[in-house]
Amino acid sequence: MGSFLLMFLVLAPMLGSFLVYPLRDYDRTWRNHYVRILPAAELLAALALLVFPGEIALPGVCGLGLSFASGSLRTVLAVLAAFLWLETSLPCEVYFADAERVNRFYFFYLMTLGALMGVFLARDLLTLFVFFEVMSFTSYVWVAWPETPGALRASQTYLAIAVVGGMALLVGLLMLWQLLGTLDFAAMTAASAALPAERRPYLLAAGAFCLAGFGAKAGMFPLHIWLPKAHPVAPAPASALLSGILTKSGVFGVLVVSRCLLWEQPAWHGLILTLGTVTMVLGAVLAVFSIDLKRTLACSSMSQIGFILVGVAMQGYLGEHNALAAWGTVLHMVNHALIKLLLFVAAGIIYLGNHHSLDLNEIRGWGRNKPWLKLIFFLGAASIAGIPGFSGYVSKTLLHEGIVEYIHHLEELGRAAGAFRAVEWLFLLSGGLTAAYMTKLFVCIFVESRPAEHTLGVQEYVSRPTFWGLSAAAVLMGLLGLAPNGAMEPLAVFAGTFLRAGEGHAVHYFVWANLKGACISLSVGAAVYLLFIRTVLRRGRGEQAVYVNLWPRWLDLEDLVYRPALRALSFLGAVCARTAASVGDWLVLLGEKLLFTRAPGIFVPGKTENFGTYTKEPRRSIVLDTFSFDLLLACVGLLAALIYILFK
Repeated sequence: MGSFLLMFLVLAPMLGSFLVYPLRDYDRTWRNHYVRILPAAELLAALALLVFPGEIALPGVCGLGLSFASGSLRTVLAVLAAFLWLETSLPCEVYFADAERVNRFYFFYLMTLGALMGVFLARDLLTLFVFFEVMSFTSYVWVAWPETPGALRASQTYLAIAVVGGMALLVGLLMLWQLLGTLDFAAMTAASAALPAERRPYLLAAGAFCLAGFGAKAGMFPLHIWLPKAHPVAPAPASALLSGILTKSGVFGVLVVSRCLLWEQPAWHGLILTLGTVTMVLGAVLAVFSIDLKRTLACSSMSQIGFILVGVAMQGYLGEHNALAAWGTVLHMVNHALIKLLLFVAAGIIYLGNHHSLDLNEIRGWGRNKPWLKLIFFLGAASIAGIPGFSGYVSKTLLHEGIVEYIHHLEELGRAAGAFRAVEWLFLLSGGLTAAYMTKLFVCIFVESRPAEHTLGVQEYVSRPTFWGLSAAAVLMGLLGLAPNGAMEPLAVFAGTFLRAGEGHAVHYFVWANLKGACISLSVGAAVYLLFIRTVLRRGRGEQAVYVNLWPRWLDLEDLVYRPALRALSFLGAVCARTAASVGDWLVLLGEKLLFTRAPGIFVPGKTENFGTYTKEPRRSIVLDTFSFDLLLACVGLLAALIYILFK
């Protein structure tokens, strides 16, 4: 039964996506129902894995075979993915009511679901890599779907990061295969532990390549550039999935590499901690400056991924005492997915109600007289800000406790803990910035006045399926936040076994020792909002006030570094290609002269000469276009790198 469920979860959406077009030709209503029924079936199958766990191998597929397994974190993420797909399918009918190319979106919408299930249920890195790459290319269509200039440019960025990350991941996998002889999660753990000390640096290098591949999808600095570009242009249901669950596929990969390969490598944990901290702070700062609703939420996702990566690093530092950090990591992955479901779908409702605008100055006050939408957005904002009583507070408290525990451990050993104290304060600062920018959004959309404002009934701005779907998700989040010990900790313990979580102790979330961190963050958030956002980033008073984005336009990593570097590499490739073309022509000409010159005859280009049984035709210059030579040189370089890796 478990094997059947695994195959159904992976293959049903991918094969079922081909029914989208014929169903639309028959009846649009049937197609709209179908894209809701299939995720619902996926959710039931994922829940059934809790009762009927299993594993299955497909030998010979993709050369080394593919294998899948359920249990622990895998099953939790599969259930979470199916739930988010079902929830985001509910507003699609209204969101795409007047849109074109809807069949294309739905086709890749379902295809991506199957690919993501393949990632989360993979038992080895090869299976994970295959479905990870399929997911990257199918989700690219979500970003490009509007086909506006902004969407096409953002989709180019998304695809470029996906391809670069995929190539880096492939190099990492080839190195791991050469080092360990296996890519199976369980076998890699034993093989890496038995690796000789002189080979450990190669293992760390392979992990770094894998980190680049997985970190690109997670939105980790410095490969985060696609997140703020893709979300504002992608449809709201797609944005909810990109932010809520597709980024978690990258985090899942980082967790696999950390848990199976580099568990006892302090350098690895230091790298993850550094990149996670930068991602956490930078994302929050970018969100504070943004005046686009979905861009702010996208930068917020980047920051929350940073929180999660800090938890990943602290698991390694704490070793067998890592239970709280592991629980916090799992729960923040779940919480962030549910939070962004609420916020991005709410953003889609606002977008449709404001003539397809996301600018805070144009949507200001639109939700003032919409209590249901105000409550939904407040639940998401309060949770992600870490306000006590909401689910986000629980996971952030556990992550914070993981940092504090390690600081106490270092102090007991008499070692310096200054770097980790700095991480703790940056953690609290980022939490404060989160509270500040979410307050900015809530006040702007739901509190400030709006010219000619009027009251609408809930059914006038949201469809019935969306209403009930978001209400159910909001109730679930509320229950998780109000009963952390009874609802969230059992989930964390179940998923924590995959992360080698040690035995944890009971956590009292609402005592002063734990409330203090939240109070510090909220105080920082209040200060930033009142002293910076209201006075510096908001100009004017009353209805004449406008929000301004003071972030320097030139300070964009993509335009400042990546695109110029790509142009420079293209120029260098063109020079090499032209040089190779000239040298190639010269060698061909030289070979012809040496081979066909005979005395006393004289070779005359353009004429056919008979050499006994061999007839020589006039020489034709071999000239390839620049792109062909760029591609040829890239392939030669990749081949040389692979040969070096395999035979080093």
